[in-house]
Amino acid sequence: MTERQKSLLLAIVEEYAEVASPVGSSLLAKLFHVSSATIRAEMAELERHGFISQPHTSAGRVPTDKGYRYYVNHLAEATEVPDERRAERALATRVADGGLPERTIRNAVDTLVNLTGNLGLATLGNQLYMSGLSNLFGQPEFMHPGQVQEVAQLLDNLEPWLREAAPNDPLSVYIGRENPIGRNSGCTLIISKFRSPYSDRSYIGILGPTRQSYRDVMSLVTHAGKSLEEALYE
Repeated sequence: MTERQKSLLLAIVEEYAEVASPVGSSLLAKLFHVSSATIRAEMAELERHGFISQPHTSAGRVPTDKGYRYYVNHLAEATEVPDERRAERALATRVADGGLPERTIRNAVDTLVNLTGNLGLATLGNQLYMSGLSNLFGQPEFMHPGQVQEVAQLLDNLEPWLREAAPNDPLSVYIGRENPIGRNSGCTLIISKFRSPYSDRSYIGILGPTRQSYRDVMSLVTHAGKSLEEALYE
């Protein structure tokens, strides 16, 4: 992938996360200060390699699961912005004020819901805490009954799958069909494993559409895990 194609893909991912509609060549041409024809040629290459797709004729392009995975794998090159730091401080404050362990975890989940607009979840042993269903099903991706059923299947099996699979990475990101359950749900699961005196399999994270502000959400989920460790071991 050329540097321009890489920059173009990153721009498509971020723009689509904001507007929830296919990204056209005219907008990208303005951003990159080149002709629409040049952008269309580059988009054709990205599409040929499976990073973006065209939902219907004459529409713009949207990222595929492969495109999102490329974006996530290259986030280390992105710079942090001040808004991320403010959100992380707000999260840490809410978690620190929790008091009892269950209240602390609920505060962390509720704050993730408020900050990301996704469904928030946490596990502590065999107990699953979840909040923000209305956020999840309010997303434009989940307007069709069949899609809702896929998401429901994922949620029904999430806790037992986490208990069995026990992901060990500090942060795990499952995009679209990478999800071992609900593969057709069109969801992304971002979870952070955190140490807890109450269980050796504790996780916190979000579930939302594949159309995500990945950099912000991944940073917040990571910070939520670290904040919970600090609060629960005080």
